[in-house]
Amino acid sequence: MNPFTLSHLDALESEAVHIFREVAGEFERPVILFSGGKDSIVMLHLALKAFTPAAVPFSLLHVDTGHNFPEVLDHRDRTVEHHGLRLHIASVQDYIDRGTLRERPDGTRNPLQTLPLTEKIQTERFDAVFGGGRRDEEKARAKERVFSLRDEFSQWDPRRQRPELWNLYNGRHAPGEHVRVFPLSNWTELDVWQYIAREAIALPDIYFAHEREVFQRAGMWLTAGEWGGPKDSETVEKRQVRYRTVGDMSCTGAVDSDADSIEKVIVEIAASRLTERGATRADDKMSEAAMEDRKREGYF
Repeated sequence: MNPFTLSHLDALESEAVHIFREVAGEFERPVILFSGGKDSIVMLHLALKAFTPAAVPFSLLHVDTGHNFPEVLDHRDRTVEHHGLRLHIASVQDYIDRGTLRERPDGTRNPLQTLPLTEKIQTERFDAVFGGGRRDEEKARAKERVFSLRDEFSQWDPRRQRPELWNLYNGRHAPGEHVRVFPLSNWTELDVWQYIAREAIALPDIYFAHEREVFQRAGMWLTAGEWGGPKDSETVEKRQVRYRTVGDMSCTGAVDSDADSIEKVIVEIAASRLTERGATRADDKMSEAAMEDRKREGYF
């Protein structure tokens, strides 16, 4: 093997570091979306690498639905404290309390994140927003650019997206507009886990097999909670499960698994034929174009 040839993980890391540095040079007020999930944790790890030994020149932003997994929030807060970062929180519950948003009949709050996110971006005047979206996750994300232009209403218009030839990124935008930036665009779920293993990145325990009380709804194992589950007809049982992706408890399903280590998770993912969101996210199954519609409204 040529000693000067990058491995596929080194190439992905190099591309992501380049993107972070491009944004730092082009924009005035970037922010990283950070939920405490695996993709945002890897994204922050890459940002730390991009600017070490200096501090990361971005703050963090989390849209808290009020139905997040406690283990993930604890990991989020520990990470922020450890690295001395500033965390902005946009709370869906605050909007519900004010009457600006209303609870959905199904109890899920993921579709309610758009307004708190877009208003926080406008209020704080963020002009670049890093997200952990990957093209392998879902078909609407598969056609996303690395630099995704959003208009003054934070809406996505596919006709306004720019070509990105030879890793040249165009961050020009009018006042009031901003750019969503996806450094992990070309990564797969397997790449993410292999990188986590290589870099020894700490994750919430929820990503590994553990015993949990769950109930079945629409073919997914959901965790009981104040969001409205289970119903009288739904039976709670204890199973050994893990989460491939984490979001709102009301729409994120667990999978049966005995993968209690990173090595076992990698083997499990390599054999899987379903994407993590396709297998475990109810919010993506609301319609054939659920994610596309939410992107047009300003989400993610």
